[in-house]
Amino acid sequence: MEKGISIKNKRASHEYLLLQDFTAGIQLSGTEIKSIREGKASIVDAYCTFRGTELFVISMHIAEYVYGTYNNHEPKRDRKLLLTKRELHKLQTKVKEKGFTIIPTLLFINEKGLAKLTISLARGKHHYDKRESLKQKDIRREIDRGQHA
Repeated sequence: MEKGISIKNKRASHEYLLLQDFTAGIQLSGTEIKSIREGKASIVDAYCTFRGTELFVISMHIAEYVYGTYNNHEPKRDRKLLLTKRELHKLQTKVKEKGFTIIPTLLFINEKGLAKLTISLARGKHHYDKRESLKQKDIRREIDRGQHA
């Protein structure tokens, strides 16, 4: 039935140093899950923020469902993330520290057919860190080419 939908945030690992991952459920409306199952979603510009004790994902784009009528969803609405109280408390204390943020890295459909979002506690990289990451990537690519030749 499912063909393994997984939507990645490719920019996240370049812009941020990803420290710890959490898997969260998402509170969706009826047509949103149908659009996700078609692969029509983007988490590139998305980020997470707390409102009180609840965590929300902001500016995650889920395209309107093609066959949705008057009850179609708003593409960029804020969506509540579902985590345990312990995880929420841990994230909230870390985010209060300077330099930490929460970034969505992967949107996928699990084996039960539910949409899940992998979020990462992250710290922004400096310009020189990004250059170093690119150097390491180039070195790995050269080593791989040498082994396959």
